[in-house]
Amino acid sequence: MAATILIADDYDDNRELLRLLLATEEYHVLEARNGRDCLKMAVQSHPDLILIDLSMPVLDGWGVFRALQEDDRTSQIPCVAVTAHADTDRDRAIKRGFKAYLTKPFRTAELLGTIRELLAPAPTE
Repeated sequence: MAATILIADDYDDNRELLRLLLATEEYHVLEARNGRDCLKMAVQSHPDLILIDLSMPVLDGWGVFRALQEDDRTSQIPCVAVTAHADTDRDRAIKRGFKAYLTKPFRTAELLGTIRELLAPAPTE
């Protein structure tokens, strides 16, 4: 069964680009236009991974991530910080618990490689 990825981004073009890239890899894609919708969808659908734009209306990506981490129903979902602000927040995002940090515009190979790595089954001992 294909993994489900939730995209949280307020720009339609960004969501569309991500949806198309992920669809070519046969991921099931859900989309949220703001942080509040992202939280609702995460609880309802429990996606395998969430791509979170750090700058969104209603509730920004930092607030979304904090709320996801504080909720037992969503705290184990790996989250990737996505931003157009180059590397200025990379250390902060990783220290807070984001599993990865990607900048826009996306480099397809980096995006898909990061997603594959985060969704790969944990090695058994």
